Amino acid sequence: QEDRKQLTLKVEELERKLETTSAQNIEFLQVIAKREESIHQCQLRLEEKTRECSSLARQLEMAIEDAKKQVEQTRERALSRERTAQSKLLDLETQLSRTKSELNQLRRSKDDAERRFESRLQDLKDRLEQSESTNRSMQNYVHFLKSSYDSVF
Repeated sequence: QEDRKQLTLKVEELERKLETTSAQNIEFLQVIAKREESIHQCQLRLEEKTRECSSLARQLEMAIEDAKKQVEQTRERALSRERTAQSKLLDLETQLSRTKSELNQLRRSKDDAERRFESRLQDLKDRLEQSESTNRSMQNYVHFLKSSYDSVF
């Protein structure tokens, strides 16, 4: 009976320990369930952040591509404008050279014309002077003839 009593006490003690251990197990299971839920929530947030980062990375890549295209287009426009400006500059330089050449030719023509007119003018002056001299000479002769006729008659 003594053994039985001891065994009963041991059984009771073991049952208490079992209840304590069961209670601890339940607490641990609750803690584990909470942690698993927290881990699950963290994984969901991580997946969401990963998707968001992937989306942002794609947007960044698209923005970089757009920026590269815009830079290339701007560079092409600038090169085109520069080529156009160079072409216009060459055209203007050619036109300036042609105009200078024409101006020099016109100056030479003007100088030649002035020399010809000066020569012609001098020639006309000489002829006029010669004509006036001839005219004076003829007037003197006519005057001489008149005087001679007057003296004879």
